[in-house]
Amino acid sequence: MSKFSQNKKELINKGYSITESIFSDEERLQLIHLIESSENKYAIRQLVNKVPEIKEVIFKNEKFKKLYASVCCTDYFLSKAIFFNKIGKFNWFVSHHQDLSISVKKKLIIEGYTNWTNKKGQLGVIPPKEILENIITFRIHLDKTDETNGALKVILESHKNGIIRIDENFKKENIGKEELCIVNEGGVMLMKPLLLHASSKSITNHDRRVIHLEFCNQEIPMEWLERKEII
Repeated sequence: MSKFSQNKKELINKGYSITESIFSDEERLQLIHLIESSENKYAIRQLVNKVPEIKEVIFKNEKFKKLYASVCCTDYFLSKAIFFNKIGKFNWFVSHHQDLSISVKKKLIIEGYTNWTNKKGQLGVIPPKEILENIITFRIHLDKTDETNGALKVILESHKNGIIRIDENFKKENIGKEELCIVNEGGVMLMKPLLLHASSKSITNHDRRVIHLEFCNQEIPMEWLERKEII
């Protein structure tokens, strides 16, 4: 049994799993330096396109490579990479939601692909749930995340319910049990995009820096904007 087999089991059953600290202080500082040398210290879309060295540092880490191999099959590729920090004026409350939108290269009107968006030239669309069910998110925590700085709150097993309508009738207690996700610095939170999650505003001046990576093994007609092979 592999070291991270329990994390894979939890991901499938609960919709998320949290690892031990995988990245060393030296590696975390290296990643932080790369991010702080870029255009924006608080939110970066297309992170690997803009800071390609990020991918190299992450996949040089032997523990991360073993975690990735335990969770993702060999046909998986990177489909999205984001960085965000929740601190000071860059601090926000996020209500319960699922991560439904994917980033694509071109707009094609095809059945099953809905809710097109264009944010500063970046196209987004909600794909069929079969695509979303095959996405796995790795959230690399560069700082400890707890109840004081906006740790995620997830509703257990909600990823098994497909796309959930969030409207005035939505009540989280009708969906399932909520858990707070405390992650140590250098740890990784695995998550299914269809898992309902929310986060509170930070009540501290401590950073909550997260590298958010999504991996998928499904091709799409409009092509993935950020597609990168994992070697």
